[in-house]
Order: sequence, then C-alpha cells, then structure tokens
Amino acid sequence: MISLAGRDILHAWGKFIFTGIGLGLLIGVTLTMAGVYRGMVDDGKVLLDNSGADLWVVQKDTLGPYAESSSIPDDQWRSIRTMPGVEQAANVTYLTMQVGRGNKDVRAMVVGITAGEAGTPGWPPQLVAGRQITRSHYEAVADIASGFQLGDELKIRRNHYTVVGLTRRMVSSSGDPMVFIPLKDAQEAQFLKDNDAIWQSRRRTEANPAFNRPGVPGLLEAVIASQSTNASVNAVLVALKPGQAPDDVAESIRRWKRLTVYTRAQMEDIVVTKLIATSAKQIGMFLVILAIVCAAIVAFIIYTLTMDKIREIAVLKLIGTRNRTIAWMIMQQALALGAIGFVVGKIAATFSAPIFPKYVFLVPQDSIAGFLAMMAICVLASLIAIRMALKVDPAEAIGG
Repeated sequence: MISLAGRDILHAWGKFIFTGIGLGLLIGVTLTMAGVYRGMVDDGKVLLDNSGADLWVVQKDTLGPYAESSSIPDDQWRSIRTMPGVEQAANVTYLTMQVGRGNKDVRAMVVGITAGEAGTPGWPPQLVAGRQITRSHYEAVADIASGFQLGDELKIRRNHYTVVGLTRRMVSSSGDPMVFIPLKDAQEAQFLKDNDAIWQSRRRTEANPAFNRPGVPGLLEAVIASQSTNASVNAVLVALKPGQAPDDVAESIRRWKRLTVYTRAQMEDIVVTKLIATSAKQIGMFLVILAIVCAAIVAFIIYTLTMDKIREIAVLKLIGTRNRTIAWMIMQQALALGAIGFVVGKIAATFSAPIFPKYVFLVPQDSIAGFLAMMAICVLASLIAIRMALKVDPAEAIGG
C-alpha cells in the first residue's frame, strides 16, 4: 500500500506539490509568529540584562520605568548608594519617542545615563564601534538597529546630538532600538516644557502676588528658576555587592526610602506577563486561526484526491483489501502533504526571519512542536476522506 499511495501521489503530483507549497507558506507564517513572540520575550530579558542592575528603585506603587510612568527625585541615588549591600547606584530615564534623522524620524527609546564608565548601571555594556559618551551634552550612543552610523547627527526635541558609538541588541521590550544620551539632556527632553509653556508659566507666576512681593527681593527669580529646572528621573538602577541577597536589600530600601523596589525576577515578570501579555494573546489567537486554515486545506485536498479515485478504491475492496489498509493509504497521503508543507514552511521561516521588522527568535522546540501539530492536523483532516472511502460499495467497480 505504500507503493500504491506513492503512485497515487505521483499521478496528481502537480496538485499535491502546489498545495504543499501553499500549506508550507502558512506554516512558515505560523513559525514566524511563534518566533516573534519568542523574540519579544528575549528582547525583554536582554533589556534587563543589559541594564546591569540587580534592583530597580521606582516611584511608590508603580510598576517601574518600562511598564508605566515613574518619577523620583534625582538625589535619591546618593542615599541608596550608602545602604548596606549596594555596590553601585545610578539614575536613569527612559522615553520612547521619534528621533529625528534628516527628513526622517526613527522610533527609539531614548535612555538618559549618568556620567561614569562602562559597567555603570544603565550604560551600554559593550560597543561594536566608536566610543562611550564622555561629554555632558550633545553626544549619543545608538543601537545599530536604528540605522544610525558613527558621526550622524540626530535631533531629540530641540537639541542635536552626534552619534559617537554604536551598540547591538540594545532594544526596548517592544523592540525599539535604544539611543543613549547624557542624563541632563534626557531630563530636559522628558520633563521640561517648551518655550511657550515656560513663558505662560512665568507670566502666571509673575501675576501671583504670593511670589511677586516688593518687600522680598529675589523671591520671584528663585521661583522662576525652580520652574525652569527639573530634578526627576524614572528610576535608580542598583548593582549589589557579590553575595548579597536581592530580596533583603530591596526590603531595606523599601523600608527606609518609602519607594517601590523590584528585583530582577519581579521585573522580568512585569515585562513578560504584563507588557507582552496582550501581544501573546493576539499571536496565540492568530496561531489557532492558521491551524484551522491548515486543517481545512489538508482536508479539502485529501478529500478531492479521494473522490478522484473512487473506482480504484471500489476495486481494492472488491479484491478483498481491508478497510484498515485503505484508511492507512489515505492517511499516508495526508501525512506526506503535511511533511512537504512543513519543510517548505521551515525554510521560508528561516530565510524570512533576518529581514523581519521585529526580532524573530526561532527555537528548535517550536519547530518540533509545529511538526507534531502539523502531523496531528493531517491525521484529523484525513478522517473525512477515510470515512467516505470506507462507505464505497465494491459494486461500483463493475457497475459503472
């Protein structure tokens, strides 16, 4: 029956091959979508790894700088740095925005980092070209995924920055490339108002008699100066001394600083289960729809092939061929169709992954699971054709 099934496939090879290619493209999309989800999870983990932090200190009762807005005073890092078990503490800001490049914009996560050196929490851990930021203003380090090159000029709000370094795999949890700039510049970009808003604020302040007192010289100027500066950051990244328990140090900071502190495990849970949860559900529903479409295609083509050989099946039954043998012949065709589709899909996913807009992380476990699922779908899809074939009357072989 193996040779009979193969002979039947060769007889309708055109329909069989083209159906396999079409099915393979659907399987390729399925594997790619699974890789997109894996890539999003990996991007989130890489984001945390590259931060160089063991603890994230954020505004009380918030989920931290990646999931929602957080604002804390930028002098908190000094007292946190002196707490037991803390090796380093550094301020950081995060702002996802459009970064100007000539006449085009690039969506990026702008990261404000403090002065220091490589190894300071928040700094890019390694560069593929150029150098780290050494000046206090107007220098930037960009991820190569942003498309920037060394020496390029980019615009953030009103200021222009020169790209002095390039890094790799420094992206946000949503896959946006990172652009690192000095902390003071990032604070200005994120928190300060534009010129019109500043002018309106100063006008209201001058009109307020509580601030504009003739008998208190310098009061109005001091209030206006305080409105023109900003002393907030999104988080303090903390690196611990070797051997320190993150949970113990985090609890100490919570108790004394009245701030929310997350460990690496807690922050990873926030990034994966909260930031990526909606996307994961959408991808899951899309995979279910693709599985149903694949099953429908396999069922239709196997049913059509079976209908085309009703007389041959009747002859087989007339000469005493068992139903089990006929069923296995039809199922072999369905499995062969699924195998061809999977090979085509795997090749398509492998070659399309590098050019996909988002990072696609293809893992062998997904391929194995996809192959087994495809075989199961083919078996189930063949049942309709098998049921019809087993109802064929042997008399049809001689009755017309």
